[in-house]
Amino acid sequence: MMRAENTRAGRATALALALLLCGCSSSGLLGSSQPDAAPPAGDVPRPSPFRERMAALFSGRPAPAQSATEAEAGPKPVPSDDCPVMDVRSGASTYAVAAQGGDVTAANLRYQATIARTARECWVLGQTMTVKVGVQGRMILGPAGGPGEVEVPLRLALVREGVEPRTIWTKLYQVSVSIPPGQTNFPFVHIEEDLSFPMPKPAELSAYVVYVGFDPAGAKQPPKQPPKPAPKKPRAAG
Repeated sequence: MMRAENTRAGRATALALALLLCGCSSSGLLGSSQPDAAPPAGDVPRPSPFRERMAALFSGRPAPAQSATEAEAGPKPVPSDDCPVMDVRSGASTYAVAAQGGDVTAANLRYQATIARTARECWVLGQTMTVKVGVQGRMILGPAGGPGEVEVPLRLALVREGVEPRTIWTKLYQVSVSIPPGQTNFPFVHIEEDLSFPMPKPAELSAYVVYVGFDPAGAKQPPKQPPKPAPKKPRAAG
C-alpha cells in the first residue's frame, strides 16, 4: 500500500516538473495569477461592424452576417448613390522614401507605399452626415529597406467641387506600418469612421468628393500656433 502511494506521488511530481519546464501552464503563458478566470469584457473591445466589413472586403472573405440586434439598432447606411464618391488625389497615389533622405533612386529606395483600394459608407443622423472610409494600401520594400516600423502620411479630405472648390473637412494621419521580416510586398489598412459634416442640400451633395492621398509635404509642416493676444494698452493716468 505504501509503495503504491509513493508511486502515485512520484508520478504527480514528475508531471508538475514537466509542465513547469515546457511552460505549459496557463499562468506561465499569460502572466496571470488566475489562469482559469476569463478577462473582463471591456478589456478587449470588439471591432466595429464597419471595420469587420472592411477587413472582409480587403481580404476577399465573405462579409460577416449582421445580427438581429445590430440590424434593429441605430441608423442605417444611406444608398451608395446618396454618398459622396471617393477618389484618389491626382499625383498622390504613391509615397516613396530613400535611405538617406535624398532623391529616390532604384538603389537607395527604402520602401514605397501605394493606394490599392478604397471603400466608404455614409450614415445620416439628424442634420449630420458621417462618411466611414476604408483605405487599403500596399507596401513594397526596396533594396535599402528592412523590417521595422515606418509612418506613412495619409490625408483624407472632403471637397465640394465646382468653379471654386471648397474644402469642407481635411485631416492628416500618420499611419504606422509594421514591416515584417522576410516580406517585400504586403498590404496595410487605414480606417476612419468619423468624417462628419453638416448635411448639405441634395442638389449640392453630388458635388462632394472624398479624396485620399499621401501628403509628405503636409507632414513636414509644423502645426499651426494660435495667434498671440494683442498687448494690452496701458491705462491712462487719471
